[in-house]
Amino acid sequence: MKELQHLNKYLLKYKLHLIVGVIITIIARIFLLFTPRYVKKIFSVVDKYKNGLESGNSTFQAELFEIILYIIGAALIAGLFTFLMRQTIINVSRYIEFDLKNEVYEHYQKLSLNFYKKNRTGDLMNRISEDVSRVRMYVGPALMYSINTVTLFVIALIYMFNEAPTLTLYTIIPLPILSIAIYNLSREIHKRSTVVQQYLSKLSAFTQESFSGISVIKAYGIEPKTSRNFDDLSATSKQKQLDLVKVQALFFPLMVLLIGISNLVVIYIGGRQYVNGQIDSLGTIAEFIIYVNMLTWPVATVGWVTSIVQQAEASQKRINEFLKTEPEIKNTVLEHTDITGDITFDNVSFTYDDTNINALKGISFTIKDGETLAILGKTGSGKSTILDLIGRLYDIDSGSIKINNIEINKHNLNDLRNHIGYVPQDAFLFSDTIKNNIKFGKEDASDEEVIQVAKLAQVHKNITKFNKGYDTILGERGITLSGGQKQRISIARALIKYPKILLFDDCLSAVDTETEEKILKNINTISKGKTNIIVGHRVSSAKNADKIIVLDDGKIVEEGTHETLLQIDGYYKHLFLKQSSETSSSKP
Repeated sequence: MKELQHLNKYLLKYKLHLIVGVIITIIARIFLLFTPRYVKKIFSVVDKYKNGLESGNSTFQAELFEIILYIIGAALIAGLFTFLMRQTIINVSRYIEFDLKNEVYEHYQKLSLNFYKKNRTGDLMNRISEDVSRVRMYVGPALMYSINTVTLFVIALIYMFNEAPTLTLYTIIPLPILSIAIYNLSREIHKRSTVVQQYLSKLSAFTQESFSGISVIKAYGIEPKTSRNFDDLSATSKQKQLDLVKVQALFFPLMVLLIGISNLVVIYIGGRQYVNGQIDSLGTIAEFIIYVNMLTWPVATVGWVTSIVQQAEASQKRINEFLKTEPEIKNTVLEHTDITGDITFDNVSFTYDDTNINALKGISFTIKDGETLAILGKTGSGKSTILDLIGRLYDIDSGSIKINNIEINKHNLNDLRNHIGYVPQDAFLFSDTIKNNIKFGKEDASDEEVIQVAKLAQVHKNITKFNKGYDTILGERGITLSGGQKQRISIARALIKYPKILLFDDCLSAVDTETEEKILKNINTISKGKTNIIVGHRVSSAKNADKIIVLDDGKIVEEGTHETLLQIDGYYKHLFLKQSSETSSSKP
């Protein structure tokens, strides 16, 4: 139960609903227990009429009719309050499910990129869906049936002891046996359900990756192999499910068996007591049979509820593993801070935890507000890492990064990121309209603003050619579009924020040089007075930059302006000459 203590804050939040639910449950059980007592009265009336103690057929029928009306009335009232009980307590479980899913989702968003590198998307999705659903069963049905069981058991036993104490003792003997048996079943169910949940996570992760990478699977023609792998995984998952079902299948047969035994005990012991004169009416036996059938399910639910609690505890443990994961990047400054485009790197070094790659080694440079910096270098030289560190997606190992002459971790994290427009190397678009993908950078943007930035990104004409234009729904990750179109929509999304710092991570690699020239020209126009950092392989993307640095193996190997770097030997000149040669050879 230790893991489930996390839910206490939600139970306290909805305590008034739960208190009302408990009161309604007690009322519903009291009215439900009227039925056995009125059934006994029917037997008493029949006995009186049969023995001649009561004469007149009309009187007999009137008494029976009155008792039947009482039974129907009590049943209707009990049914109404049972409905209200479910509406009250089950609704609370849905509220808690909603709150818990939001808590998990919000925590997911706070966790750093390293967390997502170490955990699979399918597993994350399974914990926020399947695991939370199992926890809901604990704060819903399990809680409701527990209250119901305690209430019904206490009230029924009081009625039964007042009626026939000895018969009551014999009647309840099988009930603890039933509860213990189902408890043992529940422990086995707990073990097997934990394994089932683990395989559900594996299936979710496998299918999510397969669907996301379907183009690669088709391109390599490995559909049969992928299907075989899925078949093997699903076959194992099926077997684990069957192992669980085999144990669960014992639940109801065992309950029916013990119900029958309890009824036989009532009939045998009660019959002997009636013959010996210890019970004054056969109605008492009928009353006890109804009590036994009423009590058997609540007692059986003790084991069932135990199973739910154990499954919920296993699921909550999986959820807590993530909720207890502390974000590596923390917003330690709550008050708002001013962000300008002055950026300073002073002897910055950084190593990726997951790969142990030393991406940056003693990097130092300065950008003034309104300047443009171009970063060039071969793949893996550390270019993208610099942009990630400016957005505080990672924290540095050593050195210093300052924004507006203040340490980057002394800025409000939300303010910092709100003033940055970031175009990643891998353009990610959501399964939404093109318009909403652009407005993702600024939710309250007008349609005119969307069109304006789309024109600046040289993608407006492409969008207007679609049947629904800006209202076109994109496929997952923007699969509907070409690579160049995705990159340009990502640029529009960054531009619409009108941020103070613009970061472009090799975002023009999929467009032709003519379109690149137009986009760069538009960016230079709109970003005047803003700080721009452009990462790329093409020297052409750097020719309008105020400063250029060339990286190699995490170090700055060349530094200067476009003109000065052309005068020296080195990696930058090699890039320029290579690009010039390729451009000349491609001309007719």
